[in-house]
This record gives sequence, structure tokens and C-alpha cells, in this order.
Amino acid sequence: MTANLPAAPSQDNASRQALMMSTIAFTVCFAVWTIFSIIGIRIKTELGLNETEFGLLVGTPILTGSLVRMLLGIWTDRFGGRLVYTATMLAAAVATFLLAFAHTYVQMLIAALGVGLAGGSFAVGVAYVSRFFPAGKQGTALGIFGVGNVGAAVTKFLAPFVFLSWGWQSVALIWAAALVVMAVVFWFTTGDDPVIRERRAGKAAPARKFWEEFAPLKNVQVWRFAFYYFFAFGGFVALSLWLPRYLIGVYGFGIATAGMIGAAYSIPASVFRAYGGVLSDRIGARTVLYWTFAVSSVAALILSLPPTDYIVHGITGPIAFHFAIGPLAFIAVASVLGFFMSLGKAAVYKHIPAYYPGSVGAVGGVVGMIGGLGGFVLPIAFGALNDLTGVWSSCFMLLFVIVVACFAWMQFSIRRMERAASAEAPALSYAAE
Repeated sequence: MTANLPAAPSQDNASRQALMMSTIAFTVCFAVWTIFSIIGIRIKTELGLNETEFGLLVGTPILTGSLVRMLLGIWTDRFGGRLVYTATMLAAAVATFLLAFAHTYVQMLIAALGVGLAGGSFAVGVAYVSRFFPAGKQGTALGIFGVGNVGAAVTKFLAPFVFLSWGWQSVALIWAAALVVMAVVFWFTTGDDPVIRERRAGKAAPARKFWEEFAPLKNVQVWRFAFYYFFAFGGFVALSLWLPRYLIGVYGFGIATAGMIGAAYSIPASVFRAYGGVLSDRIGARTVLYWTFAVSSVAALILSLPPTDYIVHGITGPIAFHFAIGPLAFIAVASVLGFFMSLGKAAVYKHIPAYYPGSVGAVGGVVGMIGGLGGFVLPIAFGALNDLTGVWSSCFMLLFVIVVACFAWMQFSIRRMERAASAEAPALSYAAE
């Protein structure tokens, strides 16, 4: 396999440059991907959208950005990340630019489809960056790259100032311009990855046929990793979107306070993804995932407990007890949950280049796709559970069920692998041990 070429000393600068520019580019892309979280509020008012129409508009970029990840990942494996990353940013920039001139709801949705391409850049960056680093450093590198999730907070903090000064159309135009500038800078400051260079020099086998890129997706293991990411990334995104609404409904916070707490939850949890990559390199991604699922299950269980009144029939009469999680305790436990989700996000992607070194684009793309779909589906499920149960904490009940299922599936699979250990097991155990 040529997908995990060791980074020779002469490649160190190129590797660092590729990682740095990919992370910055992903930050810009993520900021664009979440643009409707701010401008969607004004669009809803201007077009008179109902809640369902507004939800579809805000969710469309998340949905499309998730669906295109597998295809973009495969193209990155075949044509190289430098080309695909640049093309993706330029295509998303065109759609974001056209968004400023959309006047009808249908036009907005069409533009949102193109804006979603920015979210697909994650699969491109994973496949591109992983080829610059040996297996022992890929967890750290991909963890640092994943810090680009902080782009969502960039939009939450900066877009309102532009929005209030010049209108929502200006946000779209400026964000589109930032993508174009980033695409040009990325193209001229990065180089092709080692695999692409080897192919062009005739020292490596040419790219496989297109349909052969999908072969690893037949493995159940790929979908197990995707389920982990559905919880770690999808659950994280869903909570980032849902927390302000939850805090307002449960604790009566004002929208400004709830929004700031939501942003404060997003930023540290995004940054700690890099630490998750470092831990995955040092102690093993399997260990990190065990800790992620164990602590997350406890945190989700605590947060799922609704306020309850108890009456105990005592000797001298009824004794009443009241249980409820206060706002400070809620924020503390939710922060712990977000922290371990961030570690888990990095640990999942540590596995992929180790188990599938020649198919990082395809496997990383489908895992990212399922994770992104979690960020789209789970908020809808949270709302549906509220309607069905009438209990605010039902969203954490769902997360508890999902994380326990992840834990059980992982434990069952690992025990089965250990029983069926073969001569090649040591070569495969690096990602986990």
C-alpha cells in the first residue's frame, strides 16, 4: 500500500503546510456550511416561513454536505486533495454568492444545496491530510484538522455584526469571497500528496476503477465506525443546535444567554478534538472510544432524568421529595458529554487510515456522511420526542440509548475479533491498542 507513506524529513515542511492550510480551509468551509444558523432568522421573517419550512432551509446544507462526503472522498483518493479541495471551495463559493440574489423559497433551497458542498470538504481534508503522515501521527494530525469545526462558532460570532450592519445578503457575499480567497491561497500554498506524486512518477499503481473504490463498504466494520460517528459527531452537532432551545424551555434563559452558552459549548468541544487525536496516538483509539462511550452513557443517563416529585409514606405521614437538575449542574454535565464526544470523533477517524489505508476517501466519506446525517436527523427526533412524550429530557434519553448501543456493539465485535485472532491480527491492532 502506498497510502501511508512515512513522512521523510524532507516532507516535514510539506506535511505541516498541508495540515495547517487544510485546517484553515476547513474552518472557512464550516463557517459557510452553518451560515443559515444566522441569516436564516431574517429569511424566515422576510418570506413568512413556517417552522417546518424554516427547519428544511436550515437543514438542507447539513443534509447535502453529508451526502456528498463519500463521493468527494473517493474523488480525493483518485485525483488528489489539492485539486478536489480547491474545486469544492470554489463550487460552494458560487452557490453562496448566488444565495445573496435568491428571492423565493425555492431559490433559497436550491442555493442551500450548493452551500452544503462546503460541509463535504471534511471528507476531502481527511483523505488528503492522512497521506502526509505515518500511522503513528495520523490521529494527532486528523484531530488537529477536525478543529476546523470551530468555524460554526466563527459564523455565530461574526455574522451577526455583518448582518446588522449591511443585511443578510452581505453575509452571503462576504462568506463567498472568503471561500474564493481561501481556495486560491490553498492552491498556491499546498502540494499534491505523496500518493499522487508517486502515481505521476510511475512509482505507484494507478488509481483503481471507480466502482472498486466502494469495495471496503461491504465490510460491516465500516458501518460500525459510521454508527460510532453518528453518536460522536451527529450527537455533538445536534446538541449544539438544540441546547439553546432546551435551556430556554427548561430553565427560562433568555435567547442571548442561551445562545452564548450554546457557543461556549461548541468551541471547547471542537478544540478538544485535537486532544482526542493525540490521545488516540498515545494510548490507542480503542481505549479512547471505551472511555468516550462509558462516560457519555453516564452523562446522558444523568441528563435524561426529568424533574420528579416523590412522596414517601412515612411513619408520621407523607414525606415529599423533589429532584431536578439545576442549570449549573446541567451545564457542567453537558460540557463533560461534549468533551468526550470530541475525543470520540478523533478516535473514530484514527481507525480509518489504519484499517483502510488505501480507501481513506471512501471509508472516511461514508463515516462522515452518516455522522453528518446524525446532525440532521437527531434534532428532528428530539422535537418529535418532545411532542410524543412531553418531557424535555427525552432528547438525552435517545442519546443514552444510542451510546449504549455503540458500547455494546463495540464490545461484542472486539470480543469476537479476539476469539478469531489470526496471524495478521498484530498488523491490524495498531489502531486499537
